Amino acid sequence: MPARVVRTEIEAVLLIEQPLFRDHRGYFTEIFTPTLREEMGLKEGFVQDNMSCSSKGTLRGLHYQIEPHGQGKLVRTVSGSVYDVAVDLRRGSPTFGKWIGRELSEENGLALWIPVGFAHGFIALEDQTRVLYKTTSAYAPQAERSLLYSDPAIGVAWPIAPTKVTDKDAAAPPLSEADTNFVYRSNS
Repeated sequence: MPARVVRTEIEAVLLIEQPLFRDHRGYFTEIFTPTLREEMGLKEGFVQDNMSCSSKGTLRGLHYQIEPHGQGKLVRTVSGSVYDVAVDLRRGSPTFGKWIGRELSEENGLALWIPVGFAHGFIALEDQTRVLYKTTSAYAPQAERSLLYSDPAIGVAWPIAPTKVTDKDAAAPPLSEADTNFVYRSNS
């Protein structure tokens, strides 16, 4: 049974429902296939895979890279669970400054596609949560930026209070001062 690509309330952000084939040994799932790439409408390929391990309450984000190093991210949780968030930073977008969040867990097998032009972050809902994500551009420290995770103008409703946040993330600018260079293009 192939993955199912589900459109979300923010254009271009996709929820990927991956079937988990379970038996007495555990489960098996396909992570990424040419068919899924086609269904997602991806033009770019992935160039880097990243993985993090976090304890409950750890907040990572909201991060992005400005152009020409913008990163699209396909995010999934391989153990534990997170509340994963994307914020639209594309100037001129009808959803500029809006956010979307979904719980991604080992149990539900969901993945979230976050295209270039969005800030991304998550909070770990369990100890020893491992998040794996594929990116369309390599890490470029000179292009790295952050957006304040608690900016009231965005209003992300984190399901639990963050207990572990880096100084850098805590001091990130709000949306009104964010350094972005993304421009909305219909179907981007």
